[in-house]
Amino acid sequence: MEEKTNIAPIDFAAILKKLWPHRKTYYMVLPAVLIITYLITVCIPRYYECTVKLAPEPTNNASMPGALGSLASSFGIGSLTKMGDMDALNVEIYPDIIASFDFVAELMHVPVATKKGDLKTNYYTYLRDYQDEAWWKTIQGKIFEWIDPSPKDTYNGDEKISVLNLTKEQSNIFKSVVRNIKCIVDRRTDVVSITVTDQDPMVCATMANMTCKKLQEFIIAYRTNKANIDYEHYKKLTADAQKDYVKIRKQYVALADANQDVTLPSYKAKEEDLEDEMQLKYNVYTAMTAQLQAAQAKLQEATPAFTIIESASVPVKPAGPKRLFISVAMMVLSFFVVSVWLLVKTK
Repeated sequence: MEEKTNIAPIDFAAILKKLWPHRKTYYMVLPAVLIITYLITVCIPRYYECTVKLAPEPTNNASMPGALGSLASSFGIGSLTKMGDMDALNVEIYPDIIASFDFVAELMHVPVATKKGDLKTNYYTYLRDYQDEAWWKTIQGKIFEWIDPSPKDTYNGDEKISVLNLTKEQSNIFKSVVRNIKCIVDRRTDVVSITVTDQDPMVCATMANMTCKKLQEFIIAYRTNKANIDYEHYKKLTADAQKDYVKIRKQYVALADANQDVTLPSYKAKEEDLEDEMQLKYNVYTAMTAQLQAAQAKLQEATPAFTIIESASVPVKPAGPKRLFISVAMMVLSFFVVSVWLLVKTK
């Protein structure tokens, strides 16, 4: 039989008795930590968060049947229910799409305005020229500019930017956008949550709405690419067939009007030939019109629908930094550090 080990209880009274003579140390350290922490956190700009939630329409491809699919979904592995889905753009790669520089480039020329209404510009210019920074980051940036000077950025953000040859400053701005836009997918429900962080609440809500819109446009363009190509192809064939039919019909009408009283066999033969050719062109035109309508219906069917569960709204309160919480947490941490130091010192 194993012997039970007795754990000695912590004697808080004895600890307090040892620390009480050193109470003046706490009187100096804790207020100093509180003031220093608060002064540091005050220098950090406030930021806001806005979240948009949407649910994409599921694809019509075959998926895991019945009970097995439900079981997989209940364990939070909904991706298994899409084993038969051949679509490359399932919801699980939406975060990768939003984090790509190609997607970020689509957001750079979006017009934004601050809540106070004192600034109206594009998103790129706003991020480059109108962002508040802590004083130590400003100093750090000046030092880096002095060590490694780079040419001034001449891009104004109005036209579309190419990601093939970004400058260092442009690359840093793109990376900051990737950090500020987070996309989370609920694997059980396939609900996509897009959260945007920004220093201005109006810009935050605007970019959350535009990110959601651009993502929908990207998915729609991908899903309807083949159907749209087919539709444009049949649209051209239908236009050509209509043009040929109208041309031969005009020839037939002109011939019939010019030879109303003519009964020559040669005329009759030519008239029958034109009539047969006109009928042939009409049949082709009718067939192409039917194909065009079918392609249009297929394009509409391939276009996915999105349900907005939570739309963008201008945040009222800042999401951070939590200055009071950080200050109190640092005081508590300082209290334990000083206590341990005093106990070791007076042991």
